[in-house]
Amino acid sequence: MAKPNQRTEFGDFQTPQPLADAVCRLLRRRGTKPASVVEPTCGQGSLLLSALEQFDTLDAAVGLDVNPDHLASVQQQLASRADGRKVRLVHADFFATDWAAMLADLPEPLLVIGNPPWVTNAQLGSLGSKNLPVKSNFQKHAGLDALTGKSNFDISEWMLIRLMESLDGRRGTLAMLCKTAVARKLLLHAWKHDFPLGAAAIYGMDAELHFGASVEACLLVCEFRPGCRQQTAGVYETLDARNSVSELGWRVGRVVANVEALDRWSHLVRGEPDEDYVWRSGVKHDCAAAMELRLADGRWRNKLGESVDIEPAYVFPMLKSSAVAAGRTEHPASGMIVTQFAVNAPTDVIRVTAPKTWAYLLAHAQLLDGRRSSIYRNRPRFSVFGVGEYTFAPYKVAISGFYKRLSFEVVGSYQDKPVVFDDTVNFLACRSKREAELLAGLLNSEPAAEFLSAFVFWDSKRPITVDVLRRLDLQQLAGHFGRTGELEQFGFRKQRRAAQKSLF
Repeated sequence: MAKPNQRTEFGDFQTPQPLADAVCRLLRRRGTKPASVVEPTCGQGSLLLSALEQFDTLDAAVGLDVNPDHLASVQQQLASRADGRKVRLVHADFFATDWAAMLADLPEPLLVIGNPPWVTNAQLGSLGSKNLPVKSNFQKHAGLDALTGKSNFDISEWMLIRLMESLDGRRGTLAMLCKTAVARKLLLHAWKHDFPLGAAAIYGMDAELHFGASVEACLLVCEFRPGCRQQTAGVYETLDARNSVSELGWRVGRVVANVEALDRWSHLVRGEPDEDYVWRSGVKHDCAAAMELRLADGRWRNKLGESVDIEPAYVFPMLKSSAVAAGRTEHPASGMIVTQFAVNAPTDVIRVTAPKTWAYLLAHAQLLDGRRSSIYRNRPRFSVFGVGEYTFAPYKVAISGFYKRLSFEVVGSYQDKPVVFDDTVNFLACRSKREAELLAGLLNSEPAAEFLSAFVFWDSKRPITVDVLRRLDLQQLAGHFGRTGELEQFGFRKQRRAAQKSLF
């Protein structure tokens, strides 16, 4: 396992020469005319060598890599080339390099080109790797976001941000092969921090074909022009495409997938938080083997294949993301053990109120106590998350976060118990069927679909998020259809206003 692990640790997936040539031809077609080219993790030099072939404007070229064998291979290839004298090879660790100083004396325009590692800090951490930046929550995620996965990042994201910072104030182009999700994060960082970008673009490519990787990937191109502040980027399906299929950009404090669609429905952008309707995610327990049950021959069985005999008080009918996406919501065949009715509520009461349930939890304590997420630390034993009054509402409007379609379903109670969801489902809590049907009708409308699609990146692992759904102002949407009064009759705000008036 040593060699595959080492390959993963250093992101050692060489860029095929045909792909390197296609990238440089594309850049030349875009009008890129660099005086200097730098490949920060050059490996065996395919992109560096292709740049020498494609750009006759080059005065200098620099290739850096942490692997001396790779550099020796590049040097051998340069030995027979007349333009090899332009190239300087440097044995260097990316994370220990002062990139601003490295680029300082190179003539402009610069071209920084490459294929940085496609691994995350968590993956490298699991290998005990030292090929990492200094550990930090470098995107400054707060609260639960910092604890539940958003602080996990692609190494290339960290690396490319450093390169962007080094290009700030210089004339040049950054052209990097990376995951498409990383490309968007890079554009977000650049636009959010007001980097001087000119034209930017994302060109799709077949990562399975070139690298054997089942991931959405692209070539990210960012032109740095002092004084420019362009905040859109064309999206192209392939490296050969001449026309963009859409334009993403910086709007309402974030990167959006379709600038045109958002501009058309900009009046539906929510301003202040909605006090009446707050999008929630389902229950997070991180232990499906013990906490999720299925009926078989009239008895519950867990995912370990065990028959489960516990009190019904803490077992609720459950719908998973696949059932919600398929519209199979009327007869849940699964159940979930929900140990709390509010976050941080004591769980030891189960010992008294449901002794068989408590015994079951103790029998599976090794699994439950071994949950790795830090959100369970210093919490009551057997805690879950995503629970509150909303979890147990009699009606809900729900949508799967995983599936690539905007379809909202009305979900009612089942056998006199509220239906709960796993944490891949997003929902609004409702107090009646009429309320849920009104909301679902509004959300399934064409304006809502166009508005939400402006924020959704369908290649993401979980494209439909609570953050996306909360962007839509339901009051404005109801107003678009002349149904504001209907919606307000269900709202808490109306009830509060009525209560306040009664005091006087």
